[in-house]
Amino acid sequence: MDDLSQGDICRVCRCEAQPDRPLFYPCICTGSIKYIHQDCLMQWMRYSHKEYCELCGYRFSFQPIYAPDMPRVLPLKDVLVGLMSAVLEGARCWLHYSLVGMAWFGVVPLSAYRTYRYLFRASSFDMILTLPFDIFSMENLAADAFRGCFVVTCTLLSFIGLVWLREQILHGGGPDWLEREDAPLQAAAAANPAPAPAAEAAPLLPQDDNNNAENAPQDVPMDNEAPAAADIEGQNAAAPAAAAPAVDADADEQNWNPMEWDRAAEELTWERLLGLDGSLVFLEHVFWIISLNTMFIFTFAFCPYCVGNFILSSMDLLQPEKPLLHFHGLITTLFGYCCIGLTLVVLHFFARVFRLRRVCWFIGLCYIVVKVSLLSVVEIGVLPLICGWWLDICSLPLLDASLKDRKASFKAAPGTSLFVHWMFGMVYVYYFAAFISLLREVLRPGVLWIFRNVNDPDFSPIQEMIHVPIVRHIRRLVASAMIFGFAVFLMLWLPIRILQVAWPNFLPYALSGDAEVNDLSLQLLLLQIVLPGFFEQTQTRIWLKGLLRIWCTAVAWLLGIRSYLLPAPEPEPENPAAGEEGGENAAGENRNQEGEAEGAAAPPPPPPPPPPPVEPAPAPRNLAAAHQAMMQRDAPVGFQPYDKPSLFAIRLCALLSLMCLSIVCAAMLTLTVPVYIGRRLMMLWTGQPGEKAAGAAAAAGAVEVAGNLAPLDAEGARKNERLLRSHELYTAEIGGYLCWIVCRGVAVVVTLLPQGRAAIVSKLKHWARVALQYALPVLTLLGIFVLVPLLFGLLLELVVVIPLRVPLRKTPIHFLWQDWALGVLYSKIAIALTLMGPDWHLKRALERAYMDGLRDFDLKFVMRDLAVPVVTTFGLALAAPYVLAHMVFPIFLADAYARHAIARLVYPVSFIVVGSICFVLFQIKQLKKLYLSIKVDKYLVGQRLVNYEHRKKQQQQQQQQQEEEEQQRAARELKELQEREREREREQLAQEQDLAELL
Repeated sequence: MDDLSQGDICRVCRCEAQPDRPLFYPCICTGSIKYIHQDCLMQWMRYSHKEYCELCGYRFSFQPIYAPDMPRVLPLKDVLVGLMSAVLEGARCWLHYSLVGMAWFGVVPLSAYRTYRYLFRASSFDMILTLPFDIFSMENLAADAFRGCFVVTCTLLSFIGLVWLREQILHGGGPDWLEREDAPLQAAAAANPAPAPAAEAAPLLPQDDNNNAENAPQDVPMDNEAPAAADIEGQNAAAPAAAAPAVDADADEQNWNPMEWDRAAEELTWERLLGLDGSLVFLEHVFWIISLNTMFIFTFAFCPYCVGNFILSSMDLLQPEKPLLHFHGLITTLFGYCCIGLTLVVLHFFARVFRLRRVCWFIGLCYIVVKVSLLSVVEIGVLPLICGWWLDICSLPLLDASLKDRKASFKAAPGTSLFVHWMFGMVYVYYFAAFISLLREVLRPGVLWIFRNVNDPDFSPIQEMIHVPIVRHIRRLVASAMIFGFAVFLMLWLPIRILQVAWPNFLPYALSGDAEVNDLSLQLLLLQIVLPGFFEQTQTRIWLKGLLRIWCTAVAWLLGIRSYLLPAPEPEPENPAAGEEGGENAAGENRNQEGEAEGAAAPPPPPPPPPPPVEPAPAPRNLAAAHQAMMQRDAPVGFQPYDKPSLFAIRLCALLSLMCLSIVCAAMLTLTVPVYIGRRLMMLWTGQPGEKAAGAAAAAGAVEVAGNLAPLDAEGARKNERLLRSHELYTAEIGGYLCWIVCRGVAVVVTLLPQGRAAIVSKLKHWARVALQYALPVLTLLGIFVLVPLLFGLLLELVVVIPLRVPLRKTPIHFLWQDWALGVLYSKIAIALTLMGPDWHLKRALERAYMDGLRDFDLKFVMRDLAVPVVTTFGLALAAPYVLAHMVFPIFLADAYARHAIARLVYPVSFIVVGSICFVLFQIKQLKKLYLSIKVDKYLVGQRLVNYEHRKKQQQQQQQQQEEEEQQRAARELKELQEREREREREQLAQEQDLAELL
């Protein structure tokens, strides 16, 4: 090392060089930050986890220092010993991870499913005793393990749901009747008797056996008055009763040692829980999971099934040789839960009569669990399933199907049929709720009192299931089912019937035919391109909201119910503080009014006479209403009074009639206009006009039978005509996008016309500049989007699909459209795997292209680092084997069959050869790393920091360019690493908290 001047100091510790601590200049930085001690740099690198300078981006380099007796080439003995130790370590890791995988994916699901199967299929007590021997049977291991994963998932979800329900009861409180039974116990157990009077103050309010919600005032349309404040007072009076369990819970928590729980949360990680840390502690966790599965299967599945089976058998409704239905086990279990719930109600009544406080409280808690479980199953499972079946039944004429077809498909695959109908029902319920939320932003607050406000931050479905009586829930479910069913009737069944009468040749849709593209590629195209592009358009929501506002304004003007239907214009507040306070009061009252509204379809009774004026009490600050106002976009909150016109009931009936008529007309337009436009465009594209199509269909309506032409019936002619049509996915997609473009253009024109000609010209110039600026990037992306999936799909078709599916004596037929559609899916999977994989140049290029987007699109970078390497790789993979098979091998081979076999097998063989070469190169690289690690472990003494040496001008310029790129890359990597570290810390904290809560 060169002699250093006395003024040079370390950039970290600010000390000068010492004989045992020399200063180094390992990077390009100059001045006072040029020098640094090696130990200071090592300490900084250990804490920062960086190997480059944060200022100049230069990567630090170290020179290894080996022992003086190190040979030039390692002895064969040392290499073999290191190789054997590495092999033994790899074998140990492989055995450990194999044990972990066998335990979690074999023993746990296998024991769970076989326990479930033998409990439900055992016909005698002896079969249950043989369960430990049958669990380890070697028959149907794979199928039983796969089914067991589903059973384990259900049990774990049930356990998590039970724990979450307990937390909901502890934090939100139970129903009033449970709190009343628990109040004496809390008063006796509390060390401070002060909370006892507060706990006994709640029964002064009017209550019934289940909840005081039945005596609460109902929501009715008000004329010029705000909702009554009795609900708010009742809630404020019941607040001390709800606070009693929290006091008791705090008293219990004082006996815990939080340090022990924190230590357990720190020690127990996901790696330690699953056994990925190399220890065998996970075997204890496997045992507890198996015990938990067995307990939950026996308690929450087998016992209710036995109860339901016993009662149904006693009533002669279930015979052993004739099951009740396809899913008689599930139905019997649900019936058993209903019987258990009724039994708990009776036991709770007798426990209250005999004043068994603890027994009464425990039975009430069990009743809440059963009640919430049944209501969750009905609302999440049964109601969407009914909606899905009703959607299918109402759309049968649209798809040219019948009930016999649906019955046959259900018998062939009942589980798949139920899942598909449930999924469609869930989608329908979700979009129905989204439409109601959109209506709330347009209509006057209080019009939709019949629907619950899901955007309310105080709305909690689980709390409603806990507190609201079961009878009221049943009424709500019946009303919801009626509303959903009537909406489907108006949107599907009635428009389809009208179309069948008015336009008989339009329906049904042609969803199958002899086209080249099969249904799989169409479904992939729909799922990967069409639906994501449609649902990500926020403009659709804006248009729909505007149409709803126009319709409501027109109907309100026509019927004279402007004050009732639409919100009043907001006046400018003279006193902002008073306006905010009044808005808070109105928001709280409106939330109480909508929270107490029942889901009944009948109109509300006339309002009672107004109460005498009461001196208003000072209203508390309603933070929930303010939060709701922030969360609901521009939806107004707070009750708004309205003027009740004459013949109000008749006007409301006319409003409902116009609403139904508008829904039917909108559904007819949606079903006909896009499909009709798409059909016409497809006819023009394929060169087959309507007259020729009709003539072809008429010609196909006759067949030759025994030498004579026998005309087919009209049904067969219509079927032949449908076969000539294009797939309705194409027609609906083309027509829908064309309608969207037209609507978008009309909206832009309507927006620009009031601004004048100068604004229109400036806007056109701006759009022209934007179009010219983004034309080349968009065309490049379109070319990449078309070319890369096509090459990828064609390559996988030649390498995998054709050798496995097409025999050598047959000629494969390529459908480029299908290959492109499958290539889109393959490309998305490959991109996802690349982004999740290790760090290499393609991953960095994808991340940079994604972060830049269209606004900062770098065409040179995308072409150089992304498009050209990918297209070149796929092109070489397709072209090189083709050249070998059709140009090189025919020179040496004259047999035609051998040439054909080589042409067919050249792609998979080339793939195997290239894969083998890559595997060999990878193993050689790993052996070099192993050799270096053996050398380092045996002879490495230390490391010495390497100084940065200046080079020539050309090298300096090249180095400067590389350094600039490295600086940019380092800045991006630094930002990404910081974000990843923050996300990792948040995930670790969340995981530790989840594990601590579960424990």
